[in-house]
Amino acid sequence: MDYPLILAGHEVHTDKKIEVRFPYDDSLVGRVSAADGEIVERALQSAQEAFARTRTLCAGHREDILLKVRQLLRERESEFVDIIVAETGKTTREAKVEVSRAQETLALAAALLREPPGEVIPFDVAPNGSHKWGFYKRFPLGPVLAITPFNFPLNLPMHKIAPAIAAGNPFIFKPASKTPITGLMLGKLIIEAGYPPEAVSVLPGSGAEIGEKLAADPRIKVVTFTGSSAVGKKLAVAAAGKHIALELGSNSAAIVLADADLFWAADRIAKGAVALAGQVCISTQRVYVEEVISDRFVEHLVSLMKRFRIGDPRDEMTDVGPMISRKDVERIKQWVSEAVASGGQILCGGNDRGNLFEPTVLVNVPQEAKVVQMEAFAPIVVVNPVSDLDEAINLVNDSRYGLNAGIFTRDITAARKAYEEIEVGGVIVNDVPSFRADIMPYGGVKDSGLGREGPRYAFEHMTYIKVFCAHQPEQE
Repeated sequence: MDYPLILAGHEVHTDKKIEVRFPYDDSLVGRVSAADGEIVERALQSAQEAFARTRTLCAGHREDILLKVRQLLRERESEFVDIIVAETGKTTREAKVEVSRAQETLALAAALLREPPGEVIPFDVAPNGSHKWGFYKRFPLGPVLAITPFNFPLNLPMHKIAPAIAAGNPFIFKPASKTPITGLMLGKLIIEAGYPPEAVSVLPGSGAEIGEKLAADPRIKVVTFTGSSAVGKKLAVAAAGKHIALELGSNSAAIVLADADLFWAADRIAKGAVALAGQVCISTQRVYVEEVISDRFVEHLVSLMKRFRIGDPRDEMTDVGPMISRKDVERIKQWVSEAVASGGQILCGGNDRGNLFEPTVLVNVPQEAKVVQMEAFAPIVVVNPVSDLDEAINLVNDSRYGLNAGIFTRDITAARKAYEEIEVGGVIVNDVPSFRADIMPYGGVKDSGLGREGPRYAFEHMTYIKVFCAHQPEQE
């Protein structure tokens, strides 16, 4: 099946096509029209012109649109689940969770319009503010460029597009080349729900060919990107001077202290390591366990990892589906081999079949190994013993990344110390760093990015504050 791109609300077929293939068996899912320079220019022009309309849409109308998209998504949930599974290779259960979360993200964005950020400013408490009163509110900045990766082709775009609609901004969405169909289906829903068609463009294509061009164009006012640190840095340069939010890579770590519930910790870490075959930016990749409990913890973890059923993601019994490509499987195999050559041990997993890679536990891996220092994006977890919490915190911080971290402990003082000292955007106590609620501020530090997502925080990023101050001479 051939899928047209969406240009200013219109479906457009182009000569250049992107083939989308099912990661499990490489079968063809569909062919998608790719954008070129001419399409990009027309999308930019339309977005600029559409801003005059979207900025004047009343809050109630924008709320209605967001809730209508939510309703349509609920009605067509099975269609979205099927295409997400086909494009990403994630299991049916994982795809159902993503569609459900996307509906929640829409509801959260709509709720912003009932209580929009803003406040009365008490000018008269300032020495020069006598007889003045005022307030501030937020105004839309203008066209938003949203770029997302393959792993969450619905909910990650929703975290960018729903706040853009709530704010009254047009948007151009560039989905990942491996998963563009879900994004095109979403674009059609938004138009059907009543958002001005000229404000909606979904442009599949190469990031190198169109992503940086879009980010650099002065008609784009906001750039919001989720993806690799290397690409994010290039976009940051291209988009210099704009509002930019970057949610980048990670090698998220969890700490397990001796007083923790080991069964709970092992269960959550196992699941956090293999969700979407480990292809999640906050996948639990590194675990630092106090020595006194290390052997018992590893025994529990290995037992759980061996129970996961890998295979066809369309099978409801499958726990772990394929990785996105054979190239990625070969990469992680090389990284695991390097870890073993440097002294690490494989306690389970390490084998592959096609694009499937077994859930893998590695122990005693040197801190400088790629599976520790780089983003693995695979169903693996590295477990190393530590003497105490201080050593664990130092090892967690010995990373170029800083997205989320987890700590398992019953000691509130230890939890507070981890929160204060670990260099990340979020510390999750008694759960894995892979935890994310769509309402929370989400983002990182260091090479994990800039800015925060979550509908409220993205809304603020896509708007600017304007102050109203009035002098009241009759009070003098």
